[in-house]
Amino acid sequence: MFEISVEYSFAAGHALRGYKGKCENVHGHNYKLQVTLAGEQLNPTGLLMDFVDLRANIKKLVERLDHRFLNDLPPFDRLNPSAENLAKYFSDELEPQARAQGLRLEAVKIWETDTTSATYRPNTHAQ
Repeated sequence: MFEISVEYSFAAGHALRGYKGKCENVHGHNYKLQVTLAGEQLNPTGLLMDFVDLRANIKKLVERLDHRFLNDLPPFDRLNPSAENLAKYFSDELEPQARAQGLRLEAVKIWETDTTSATYRPNTHAQ
């Protein structure tokens, strides 16, 4: 089994609805996102997937969130923009692209700070 990971950073603001504490107020983070793909076979070039292509797929998603207030953007206008929900959002958006290339999205990890992160692992192993 081979795995590759790409990290990407972006900045965004949010406020957690229904949270009692500092995070209920509008604030921002310099997020770091890590996407990990896995697969059994390398392509003829000896790559699982070109890092450039994975980075481009991530960039398309990040561009709509970068330097924005997440609570104003779907699906976070309804869904609380927690780190956990952000990780699942990126997973849900990137997983079909990975599957189309015969790969499995293993995990999406998102850091809100240098020391706090959330990871989402889709249940693709059962499929």
